[in-house]
Amino acid sequence: MIDFYNVTKNYGNGIGVRNLNFNIRKGEFVCVVGASGAGKSTILKLIYMDEFPTTGKVVVNDYDSSMIEPESIPHLRRKVGMVFQDFRLLSDRNVFENVGLALEVMHVNRREIKKRVLRALNSVGIGHRAQYYPRELSGGEQQRVSIARAIVKDPFVLLADEPTGNLDPDIARDLLALMQRIHERGTAVIMATHNYNLIKNRPFRRIRIEQGEMVDS
Repeated sequence: MIDFYNVTKNYGNGIGVRNLNFNIRKGEFVCVVGASGAGKSTILKLIYMDEFPTTGKVVVNDYDSSMIEPESIPHLRRKVGMVFQDFRLLSDRNVFENVGLALEVMHVNRREIKKRVLRALNSVGIGHRAQYYPRELSGGEQQRVSIARAIVKDPFVLLADEPTGNLDPDIARDLLALMQRIHERGTAVIMATHNYNLIKNRPFRRIRIEQGEMVDS
């Protein structure tokens, strides 16, 4: 499903990741673990093709980073859900509109948008907040909206970049349990986290990154 072949990503101020080789199979739950700045976010950006390898290649289903045309990247991203630490919700749109926007840009009809948005919101336990604005929600609720926005596209993989980093421990555990339920419905999940204690007793595969290099998988 996702393959890294000898992937190195250089930045102007140094190396993001170095010589990564691994694969992630359909339906896996994988935690990319490491300290801040280790290269975790770079790995997710390479999967999302927001960044491209300096050397090597990343293959996501049939999309090859070494050959992909720019006009094909939006098609890849329609099949990948992305959750960020800072939520990235639009402050001038309510919850329903934030989640529905992903479908609007795909030109889904309004009736289908309503059905899919309400289903996504209910699946993350926040359907009763559909008409609220982000400023009216707690941090945990905003992250649930962010997750709903990611899964409303029915992606084959959900990428989560430090999704619990700004939240207190109880809310973090609740959101991790939510992502487990999404995984159990068949969606692969790749979660970057620096918080090993959050996942240490969970049955997830781990890819440990230190200073851009994979030290354990």
